[in-house]
Amino acid sequence: MINYVSQILHLRLPQRARLAGVVDFLRMFPSNSVTFLNRVKSIGIPDTLSVPEKSKLQIFNQLNFFQFITGIIVPVVGLLSANKFPASGWLIVCMPALVSVLVLTLNSYHHHQLAVLAYFVFYPLFICVNYINGINLGVELSFILYGILSVFFIRDIGYMIFSISFSMVSYFFLSVVLKKYTYQLADINFAAYLINQGLAIVYIFYGLYLIKTENANYNTTLQESNYEIQKQSNQLQIQAEELDQLNSLKNKLFSVISHDLKAPMYALRNLFDNIHKQDMPAQEIKELIPEVKKDLNYTVSLMENLLQWAKSQMQSHTVKSQLINITDVIDEVMHLLHLQAEAKRITIVKKTKGRVYAWADYDMINLVIRNLVSNSIKFTPNGGKIIIGASEMDAFAEVYVQDTGKGMSSQDVKKINSYEFFTTNGTAQEQGTGLGLMLCKEFLAKNDGHLRIESTPGKGSTFSFTLPLGD
Repeated sequence: MINYVSQILHLRLPQRARLAGVVDFLRMFPSNSVTFLNRVKSIGIPDTLSVPEKSKLQIFNQLNFFQFITGIIVPVVGLLSANKFPASGWLIVCMPALVSVLVLTLNSYHHHQLAVLAYFVFYPLFICVNYINGINLGVELSFILYGILSVFFIRDIGYMIFSISFSMVSYFFLSVVLKKYTYQLADINFAAYLINQGLAIVYIFYGLYLIKTENANYNTTLQESNYEIQKQSNQLQIQAEELDQLNSLKNKLFSVISHDLKAPMYALRNLFDNIHKQDMPAQEIKELIPEVKKDLNYTVSLMENLLQWAKSQMQSHTVKSQLINITDVIDEVMHLLHLQAEAKRITIVKKTKGRVYAWADYDMINLVIRNLVSNSIKFTPNGGKIIIGASEMDAFAEVYVQDTGKGMSSQDVKKINSYEFFTTNGTAQEQGTGLGLMLCKEFLAKNDGHLRIESTPGKGSTFSFTLPLGD
């Protein structure tokens, strides 16, 4: 059988015809080598694999493709030098290249684990078969490559240890024990021998480079994942804190509602009961009305703030920014609260230079100015004065409300700035909910504004805020 094959090989084509066949083979590859290499790397890679596993499989395909290309060097040399190379030897030296074909085929059918086992078993085995049959291919350094790559590609510890041991024992036996070979590639084609030795070294360093690159990419991916996890954790922590604050505020609001809404409702009920059952004189009814009215004013303010707060929570991301005339808003608030100010003989003065425009939500800013003016009226004694001003700066509009009231301590200012819920009675014992200033800070934040408080006990307070300047 061997003689028959040898006779067939000796009926070889002329030298030029054989070289033309090699050229025709190379022409089969696409002109765009990068595209072709990407196709090779993507053989048998499903979308379900994780990013690290895809990267490993791409490296594995790439190595096998290059080892197939270099693995056909010796068979080609054998064809060109058939008189120096037996037919049986030619068949044996084809085996390593065929292993790469087998591995890439198994990968294309998604038999990835089987392909890895075939690579680390058959490659060292068939190289050993070559050397045992007296054929020195000059690729003994490849056993070191298989030992290195097995650590990277083989998951099972037992298989990995077997592969490393098999490769190292084979390398020692073939390089140290067996020193004389019948067929030396160096004697047949020294250039091919040097190429094989050089490629073995290149593959070792290239394999180490690929492993290092893959580990670096994997570590980068882990760091990015950890960063995203940390970012999400911080966001969750912030949301948890906001929920705690909101829950605390909700509990306090319900406490305010359950307590403070009772008084005016009971006062009205008692007034109507007395009118209905006891037929009260008009003079007595007239004496009770101011107190009931004061309670109702407080209730109206409370309900308005509660409704605005509830609306802001349900539509937390809805801010209808538009170009608003701050001067018109101030006029509207002054008209709305003039009776409340006149009841305490408080003078409200507007100080603006022409029209001042800002970019903000009209309803929110209206409520902010209304709350600030209402608070100033509440904490300013009879005969006091309140100044409402607005002006345009370089990049923003500033609005301030200044009063001659009783002022606040630094501790109270600190509570307001830290969103701490508290309330105190006004100069005429007007009740408050503590919700107004919290709404002001929240609404201003949504409109890219900021509330600033300056206050001196006994001398009054100045509340000011800024808004983006309207074009």
